[in-house]
Amino acid sequence: MIKSKKYILDNGLKVIFHQDKNTPLAAVNLLYNVGAKDENPNKTGFAHLFEHLMFGGSANIPDFDKVLQDAGGNSNAFTNNDYTNYYETIPKDNIETALWLEADRMNKLAFTNKSLEIQKKVVIEEFKQNYLNKPYGDYFLLMRPLAYKIHPYSWATIGKELSHIETANMQDVKKFFYKHYAPNNAILSIAGDFEANYVFDLVNKYFGNIEKRKVTKRELPLEPVQTKANFLEVERNVPVNAFYKTYHMCNRTNPNYYATDLLSDILSNGDSSRLYKSLIKDKKIFSNFGAYISGNIENGLFSFNGKLNKDVLFETAEFELKNEVDKLINKKATEKELQKVKNKIESRFVFAETDVLNKAMSLSYFELIGNANDVNKEVEKYNRVTLENIQESAKNILKKENSNTIHYKAKK
Repeated sequence: MIKSKKYILDNGLKVIFHQDKNTPLAAVNLLYNVGAKDENPNKTGFAHLFEHLMFGGSANIPDFDKVLQDAGGNSNAFTNNDYTNYYETIPKDNIETALWLEADRMNKLAFTNKSLEIQKKVVIEEFKQNYLNKPYGDYFLLMRPLAYKIHPYSWATIGKELSHIETANMQDVKKFFYKHYAPNNAILSIAGDFEANYVFDLVNKYFGNIEKRKVTKRELPLEPVQTKANFLEVERNVPVNAFYKTYHMCNRTNPNYYATDLLSDILSNGDSSRLYKSLIKDKKIFSNFGAYISGNIENGLFSFNGKLNKDVLFETAEFELKNEVDKLINKKATEKELQKVKNKIESRFVFAETDVLNKAMSLSYFELIGNANDVNKEVEKYNRVTLENIQESAKNILKKENSNTIHYKAKK
């Protein structure tokens, strides 16, 4: 159980606090409700670029990391299609340092041409290294526009193409910052051994004078129901053939999310899962294979992917995968299979609650999608899933007309 208290500043900043008396550390997590889905389709990659720019200096702090490290803390950040997240762990006696740092860069970045050029080069190199030059790396760039035709999930967090970052200028950057980086578009969660009033007073001290900003209401196009299978074949300089297939699924707050997640686990979570035993161990179709869900806040993707063993045809892989999926559609999974994956989910949540930073992160995320206290209901929601729910999810999602397939061929 992660107990929390909520406070909202006059400028709209939501503050979630969890008292943790079992650690000498404090965790500060600041989530901005902006992700790649909020970008201009002709200027993508900006949410991720900002993840880097936020460490390039602010109005009163030229070197974010040095100040934090001198106080015994460390920090990091990540960006996805839905939101951007910044976090620190620091000795609890120095929590004011972390709050000062976050407030200063929320209030005003340094916006120097030097910082912009440095971070652009970093992101461009990351794009090349992880997506263009890495074997199979461009799968993410290929699958998204294959599956999504009008929704902004059609591009990866890194962006559609290098030119969007290469041509980013200071005017673009400032516009993006003041449009999205605002106290009324953020959730600050803090976990540590403090009293709630003390924490809320500190937050008011550092964040209270930051003015509200005009945050445009998000209005994203709804992806139409897919009625025809999509297919793409590419040839690349990679060691072996790879197989990728996705299906549209529900959003993160849909009650069917939990059955869909457990469905993916029954199929491929662990050496005793169905697809591992059949497609890897027994029939040796794949050298590795997995099923997983994207977990996006809006309608996401259920994915299969794997590397084919030598001389195995794509057609054979398709047939054997369909055979395993049909088994689950036509005959319910067993109680033993379902309980096993439920136990793994529960263990994961229990373990996460032992870490002060995980707790702070979870509170921010669940506040974003509904209510911070809902973090305590997740295990119960998974445990309510029945065998019938699993079977129904398989029937509704794993349909040919709902599929997007990439045959990723190795050059001979």
